[in-house]
Amino acid sequence: MNTLIRGTFRLLAAGALLALAAGSSGAATITIVNNDGPNEGFNDPAPAEPIGGNPGTTIGAQRLYVFQYAADIWGALLHSPVQIRVNAQMNPQTCDETSGVLGSASAGSSERNFPNAPHADTWYQQALANSLAGVDLNGAADMNCTFNSSIGQPGCLPSGWYLGVDGNEGSAIELLPVVLHELGHGLGFATITLAGVEMGVPPGPHVYDRFLLDLTQNMHWNEMTEPQRAASAQNCQNVVWDGPNAAAHSADFLGPKPLLRVNSPPTVAGDYEVGLPTFGPPLSDPGVTGDLVLVLDSAGLPNNGCEAPFLNAAEIAGNVALIDRGGCTFVTKVKNAQDAGAIAVAIADSLPGCPPLGMGGSDPAITIPSVRLTLDDGNLIKSQLLSGVNVTLRLDPSQLAGADPAGRVLLYTPVPFAAGSSVSHWDTSPTPNFLMEPALNADLSSGVDLTPHHFLDIGWTIPILAADEPERTPGIGILGNFPNPFRASTLIRFSLEREEAVELDVYSVSGRLVQRLVHDRLPAGAHTAVWKGTDLSGRRAAAGIYLTRLKTARASETTRLVLLD
Repeated sequence: MNTLIRGTFRLLAAGALLALAAGSSGAATITIVNNDGPNEGFNDPAPAEPIGGNPGTTIGAQRLYVFQYAADIWGALLHSPVQIRVNAQMNPQTCDETSGVLGSASAGSSERNFPNAPHADTWYQQALANSLAGVDLNGAADMNCTFNSSIGQPGCLPSGWYLGVDGNEGSAIELLPVVLHELGHGLGFATITLAGVEMGVPPGPHVYDRFLLDLTQNMHWNEMTEPQRAASAQNCQNVVWDGPNAAAHSADFLGPKPLLRVNSPPTVAGDYEVGLPTFGPPLSDPGVTGDLVLVLDSAGLPNNGCEAPFLNAAEIAGNVALIDRGGCTFVTKVKNAQDAGAIAVAIADSLPGCPPLGMGGSDPAITIPSVRLTLDDGNLIKSQLLSGVNVTLRLDPSQLAGADPAGRVLLYTPVPFAAGSSVSHWDTSPTPNFLMEPALNADLSSGVDLTPHHFLDIGWTIPILAADEPERTPGIGILGNFPNPFRASTLIRFSLEREEAVELDVYSVSGRLVQRLVHDRLPAGAHTAVWKGTDLSGRRAAAGIYLTRLKTARASETTRLVLLD
């Protein structure tokens, strides 16, 4: 048996023991080891009003409650006969006024050639190795997690942590998805093969590497040489997760692909990857089509769209404006183009890099769609403007956002290489956003989306996703809850055939409403919700039989839950 300390993986934004939710004999027990000192981090005694389903009355207690809530979600999903111990603390992390590290995580160690190891001479994160072996292989903590205690302080992002668990963070940064994300890394969503170099004593592949498929080289990482892996780590949007479970279920979570399609001339015709904005209307099908016109403004850099009115506003009216990045905000550029009569906007990066990133900002007055292109794609398209370039900004329902044609989801292999993020995350292109992307997205909260299927691929046992799961009810369906019966919490999995308003409530057998779990409009695909056995007032519900009802405008379905003492 071999042991190795693993590297750290981070989520960005552009000790006392606390036992957590065993639930039942099938669920995992996750234990937090609070590494913070007195009066800091998870022990901060500052008074706080309960917020968003979090009953804590101090800042420290609320932080620990969020950690427990996230651990309950993972604990309810995973099977492990060995408790999972997590060292946790809040400390200052890299941060400035516009971006920062929200959290970081590492496995306590990695193991190989242990009893019941599915693959010989292959490294596994400690928690997974212990689960597969059925015993604690080394007695050490299974992972280490650190969260940024500076968030919201002067010079570190414009807003602080939101400690509710209801997804109503507004402009604040919700802690719950950050904790879910970092726990995901510690549970196995990461490789120890850093920058293409096999780590370990002796060196060898990680189980994660067996499912990293480079589409250019047509090889998995465990089949490559170190130089080949190093090249693959920057083979932007050409490395996919080749695990069969994740590929089979990616369509449950991914929507149609957003893109810029060049219709003509033939020399540059085709589909181009795009970054999406946080403002303006979403792309649609069949989308917006027009001729591409490079803006010409009145001062400074002539094509950055920062000065209005544009000198060529008459040419832009009724067409798609092409604008260079830089000089002003994305919102300013798009609003100026809209005022000139543009029907859509494409913004080309001014610096090299891949994949195309998103565009931040907010302006309810913007009514036209916009996308962002890489520098290379922008230059290629610009080279043909004199021939006339016709484009469509659209969602393509025949393609999955963030996946290849076989449904294999892209891994994050950016140019330039991003230490602590490259390879060990999904790409930034999945839509809706995934939990295990490298940056926090505002549409994330308590969902774990495709991650459990990824965990099945690397060896975790997840009873709720077993192969004999029931057939889905046409239109909507509750696919089950786990564990059931339960004591601390149960995870309810349900599916929607299309986007619609959803109610997911818990009732007593007499028909009394006990708890409201979901009241929102959700996209098509698979979803999860957690019931912690509490009623509407936050008190513990009595042991007994309860009914969970999933309801939409078209149909409803009910299933039974059993809450134990």
